[in-house]
Amino acid sequence: MKTKRKTKRVRTDPDNPAWTAEDFRRARPAREVLPEIYGKAMARRLLRPKGRPKSKAPRTAISLRLPPDVLARWKAKGPGWQTRMVEVLSRSK
Repeated sequence: MKTKRKTKRVRTDPDNPAWTAEDFRRARPAREVLPEIYGKAMARRLLRPKGRPKSKAPRTAISLRLPPDVLARWKAKGPGWQTRMVEVLSRSK
């Protein structure tokens, strides 16, 4: 039994037409265009990298199975228990 393929109909938006090869050829990077549109200060803010800065020494996520009572003792000391655990493990080199 053959099935019919469904195809999406693409609607053309007069306010946002599809780009042509000429449009791509004329395009300029945002770092060049934004200062002309918004000014230098706002362009810097818009182009600033988002999120947390990259760590020089990123940590690796692992899965570790611990007895419930051991984990409960670490957590009972409050927030930061993972950092404290890393410090103790680092001392045992």
